[in-house]
Amino acid sequence: MIRLTALLSRLRKDRSGVAITEAALILPFFLGAGLWGVELANYSLTTMKVGQLAVHVADNASRIGDISTLENRKIYEADINDLLEGAALQAGGRMDLYDHGRVIVSSLEVNGDARQYIHWQRCMGTYNVSSTYGVEGDVLDDGMGPNGRKVYALDGEAVIFVELQYEYQPLISASLVGKTAIRSIASYTVRSSRDLSQVYQVSSSKPDPQYTCDKFQNAFA
Repeated sequence: MIRLTALLSRLRKDRSGVAITEAALILPFFLGAGLWGVELANYSLTTMKVGQLAVHVADNASRIGDISTLENRKIYEADINDLLEGAALQAGGRMDLYDHGRVIVSSLEVNGDARQYIHWQRCMGTYNVSSTYGVEGDVLDDGMGPNGRKVYALDGEAVIFVELQYEYQPLISASLVGKTAIRSIASYTVRSSRDLSQVYQVSSSKPDPQYTCDKFQNAFA
């Protein structure tokens, strides 16, 4: 009994395992906070990339077309296809833009009744979402875009309106950031005089594909 009492007394005074015990209790909290920080940083970076990409696509789309000093600049399906393929290259392979997202490019113009309408619209990506602001052929009552940020085309001119929607791909777990759908919009007025009558084909005998918005695909995979 005396030996047992002495042993228990020594154990009660022994502090050699306190630090290990404290570390074992605290480590899960530090680990969780660290993982959350990494995931949040990646989400923020992806959100920034989506926003910048939408701006670049809109800017590039406002510049495409052949160059001629004799007539208004024509745009071709091949130009739009190059634009969409370029967006995927700019996003990078790690993002897999068209496997997890969708780019919607709209040409906002003024119709014969002096009303805003979407003349043409092209889409790329397997993400099953549609335009929030209208589809090809829609006549719009009050410009294009969210309330307070609507854009308008002037008569004889066009505005390129881009919607980019992306399903966030987590590094660890989507539950660490909650919302996984990332959306961004951007618009640019077409810089030069553009032929607004139609989107042309380079060769009528061998037309380039039209990536219309009824298709959910990654044509550049």
